[in-house]
Amino acid sequence: MKQHFTSALSQTFGRFASKEHGKTFQNFINRTYVRSMGLDMSDFETPESYPSLNALFTRKFRHKRTFSTDPRDMISPCDSLITECGTIEEDLALQIKGMSYSIDGVLGDGISSDSKKSIRNGTFVNFYLSPRDYHRYHAPIDMQVLHAVHIPGKLYPVNIPSLKKQVNLFIENERVVLECLSSEGKRFFLILVGALNVGEMEVSFEPKIRTNTVLTPSQHSYRDLYLSKGDDFGCFRMGSTIVMLCEKEMVELGISSGHTVKFAQTIGRIIF
Repeated sequence: MKQHFTSALSQTFGRFASKEHGKTFQNFINRTYVRSMGLDMSDFETPESYPSLNALFTRKFRHKRTFSTDPRDMISPCDSLITECGTIEEDLALQIKGMSYSIDGVLGDGISSDSKKSIRNGTFVNFYLSPRDYHRYHAPIDMQVLHAVHIPGKLYPVNIPSLKKQVNLFIENERVVLECLSSEGKRFFLILVGALNVGEMEVSFEPKIRTNTVLTPSQHSYRDLYLSKGDDFGCFRMGSTIVMLCEKEMVELGISSGHTVKFAQTIGRIIF
């Protein structure tokens, strides 16, 4: 496949965002970004502490957020807006009200047909991370990672206006698909969807995945890779979306579309 113009634009912006400019200019960039985007920095270091815009964007907490230790509680993997959530109807989930996407399509060719069938009529959640949000992602439950599949693609914006006009946005855009199992053996997927501007998704346990740099899909399998609830396993560089797809009767959601959630907030109950 050829590089799409959205990827080229994102690489250009990425070079600017990752560069460490002189201290005075960098402070100006950081303060301007915080002010214009309305970032809440109360849980983080001061804007002047970050040597680049990307460092500010992928910032970590000064102190860890606390969350429920009840194994039945599922927490939000990120700070985000829930653009849609609900029941997967056979092979279809909602991108936005009135527009669906195919589960088989978003998971891509690197996921087996049996694994795809296991989540039909299950549950989906679309988490949209705006430029003002904290952009690291975390394990929503204790989980085993079976596979990571990198699917190169376009980098269209994933904000609400784009969701309403761009058909199959989650399928067109570059993404990383994580196939996982819960402690109870239920299958679910976390799909990291890239977006315009930088377009990089870091997966800390798989350094071979380098998004918006290669045009060839890659697959990675694991035998004993486990993450505990709340574990930080990477970040987006600039705004994006996480799609979560769960097996039927795995989780009972306690959220609705339009809700704003924070990482560590309980969003559902695992069904034993």
